[in-house]
Formats: sequence, C-alpha cells, structure tokens
Amino acid sequence: MTYCVGLKLERGLVMAADTRTNAGLDNIASFRKLHTWEKRGERVFVLLSAGNLAVTQAVIAELDEQLANAAAEDIKSLFEVSNMYQAARLVGMSLKGARETHVEQGLSGDAFSAQFIFGGQIGDEPVRLFHIYSEGNFIEAKADTPFFQIGEHKYGKPILDRVVGRDMRLGEAAKVVLLSFDSTLRSNLSVGMPIDLVVYNAGSLAIDRVRRIEQNDPYFTKLSQTWSEQLRAAVEKIEEFDI
Repeated sequence: MTYCVGLKLERGLVMAADTRTNAGLDNIASFRKLHTWEKRGERVFVLLSAGNLAVTQAVIAELDEQLANAAAEDIKSLFEVSNMYQAARLVGMSLKGARETHVEQGLSGDAFSAQFIFGGQIGDEPVRLFHIYSEGNFIEAKADTPFFQIGEHKYGKPILDRVVGRDMRLGEAAKVVLLSFDSTLRSNLSVGMPIDLVVYNAGSLAIDRVRRIEQNDPYFTKLSQTWSEQLRAAVEKIEEFDI
C-alpha cells in the first residue's frame, strides 16, 4: 500500500508521499512515489502515485518519453500543453493506456488499478490540483475540497478534515500533512518512511522546496512526540463520562 496527500492552498501546494511497497509480509521495498517536472519560470508539475507499481512506473516512463521526444516527433508533452486541465488529461490518458495494455495481455484489470494526485501551475494560471482515477478520468480540488488523499488514507484523514483551511500558511500546512502521516504510520504497517515532501509557492514557477524525511528525522520525531503528548493532555482535560 501507500499513502499520498496533496493540499491546494491560496499560497500554493503541499504534496507528500511515503515510499513503501510490499508484496507480502516478507517482501518489502522502497520506491519513490513523488515525481516532479519543471520548465523553470514557465510551468511546474508534481505527481503522487498509488496502486500497482508496474502501471504507475509505466505512466511515469511515458511522460518522460513524451518530454524527450516531443520536439523530434511532434508529440504533445507536459511542456507543450496550454493549461493544467490539458496536463491532467495527458496524465489520465497515459494511465488509461497503461492499464489497457495489461488487460489486453489477459491480466485482470482490477489487479492493475492505480491513482494519481497531480498538481502544478502553468504561467499566470492559478495553482490547480487533480485526483486522477484508474479509468483516466479526474476531478479537481475546489474551495470546498482543498485536499486529496490516495492509498491508505483513512488514518490521516481526521486531522485534515478538522484543521485544513485554504488560507493556511504553507509551513503550517506541511506540519499538518506530516501529522497525518504520523497517524497513518502508527496504525498501518503497509505505509512506511522515508516520506517525500514538496512545498510549492504559488507564482514561483520553480520547485525549490523538496525534502526527503528519513526515519530518524529530528523534526518529524519531535512532531510525533509532541502530538502524542498534546493528545493525551487534551483527553485528560475533558470531563469524564458519567455512567
């Protein structure tokens, strides 16, 4: 499994993914699930992946190949599309095509499901964030829904529901995202560190704030310990239930 979360805020984007993959209790590995592309000063893209690893890697490879061959073969790539909607369509078509290839080989379509969270900015267009489904269709984050999660999302969702607001500072939002990861890591062994995190400032058109958070990261360790202490203190302050 995996856990990925993307927040679209007035100040920009906060996007993060874990790196654990497993095919059984004794077959655990780490693969990067956060990918970025940029044409500095013009456009930036961040992609989070969850689901079948063969499918998600095929999509990433196709997007990279489109970028490498677009000029020579007149292929439309992320660097040629005119807006983020068209970019999301391009990712969705790549995902749909990768899944159909496996199904055509006689393999079960359900076994090759995958999803993406895709965000970024092109030129003067506002920052946009999309949830792309296995079928290639997608929805966009709006004011009422400023974040998306994919993978093992249920443990990290409560804090996001209670705390996230579109007017949050990016550093504050990154803190909340990491708290949602802490809750998920404590409750589900199929999600594991390190965590890859991108914080993007709207209008910068450059991906400068990227960080990999390892197992013994001092900030994450302090965050986890403080969160546990504060939760216990809050519970103690609440009046007991009188049966």
